[in-house]
Amino acid sequence: MLMHESQNHIVPHIRTPLPGPKAQALIAADERYTSPSYTRAYPLAVERGYGAVIEDVDGNRFLDFTAGIAVCSTGHCHPRIVEAIRRQSEKLLHMSGTDFYYAPQGELAARLAELAPGPEPKRVFFTNSGAESVEAAFKLARHHSGRQQMIAFFGAFHGRTMGALSLTGSKVVQRRGFAPLVPMVHHIDYPNAYRVAGHEASDAQAQAAATLETLNQLEDLFKRTVPADEVAAIIVEPIQGEGGYIVPPPQFHRELKAIAERHGILHIADEVQTGMGRTGKMFAMEHFGVTPDIVCLAKGIASGMPLGAMIARADIMDWGPGSHASTFGGNPISCVAALETIHVLQDGLMDSAATTGQYLMEALRTLQERHPLIGEVRGIGLMVGMELVRDRQTKEPAPAERERLVQEAFRRGLLLLGCGESTVRFCPPLVVTQAEVDTAVSILDDVLKGL
Repeated sequence: MLMHESQNHIVPHIRTPLPGPKAQALIAADERYTSPSYTRAYPLAVERGYGAVIEDVDGNRFLDFTAGIAVCSTGHCHPRIVEAIRRQSEKLLHMSGTDFYYAPQGELAARLAELAPGPEPKRVFFTNSGAESVEAAFKLARHHSGRQQMIAFFGAFHGRTMGALSLTGSKVVQRRGFAPLVPMVHHIDYPNAYRVAGHEASDAQAQAAATLETLNQLEDLFKRTVPADEVAAIIVEPIQGEGGYIVPPPQFHRELKAIAERHGILHIADEVQTGMGRTGKMFAMEHFGVTPDIVCLAKGIASGMPLGAMIARADIMDWGPGSHASTFGGNPISCVAALETIHVLQDGLMDSAATTGQYLMEALRTLQERHPLIGEVRGIGLMVGMELVRDRQTKEPAPAERERLVQEAFRRGLLLLGCGESTVRFCPPLVVTQAEVDTAVSILDDVLKGL
């Protein structure tokens, strides 16, 4: 197994059984008082982080390929972000940007409006999280259009608040016991060429078949149960996240947007996980040549600080004062962290995400040649999925093996998470190096041999 040095420390470095004694004590105290709804993938008790490295309370060092679920885009505790936070914390912690004015919020709004795809003027509403950004987009779409129906996708994760949860189509456990949800929300399949195609189909045939199947479902909705002229918006992830890190066929988003425009339906891009440089571009929709009407952001926008944003064309954001608000959305500290994050991304980190992501996918495809358990490797930039299957012919998912892989990787000092039914997601901080990728792939190779 390869290891490398980070800040003169060997990484990974596991010096105690996991969890160690201090971690065991922390976990026991935590679980006595915190909500049982939290989903902890493995017993990791974090003390500090730097770059793509996490140290636990017992001094064990891990290579982090989760980035706090794709949040710490510039790495843990990037010095430029930390310094921006320090400076702002000495001036102003909070004054509620929905009621008063302060420079960081206005500056960030202008920057995001400039960066968002499309030449039209835009406006920005700030939130605390991705779920709140989706809630804001949901409300704005209904308010602007005067329509009530919404269309989302199976496999999508948009958040856990009631409106966002109504759009989410990922797992039963997320919805069980919370009915009735917000009505007039409908779901169709997200196009997955790997799952749709027969074994002998070409990539182009598989992509065309997957796109056609999804769009036919949409047209069937319009014909049978959901009049197109009553649909306020279609919300879609550029690359499906929790659903399995599924990259849709290249033509899908263009054709979906064309259908939306034909019927006067707003097109909402949920870029919460895909946005802010993760795919090598500021917004993942740029890869597909599509300009959404509304964009939802959060996660990597502020390198770990709580912040979200909903960006819409100025003519769409036509709600008046008091229509929607957020006490903490656009907090000054989070805003300066976001402004510095954008500078760091544009100073070469997005380009690095593109090249390192390609390096990671090539390394995983080399593993795929040696390990039949790997059915497909897919992704763009540093948003990469590795789907595990029990049989490459039938493509039978291998969820138990995926879980074992994630747990064994943790024991060896590599932090991973699952997504979809049997996919391993790779969403490391964008500062991850090729040497760190080599180390991660070496650990995976060892684990896969054991599986």
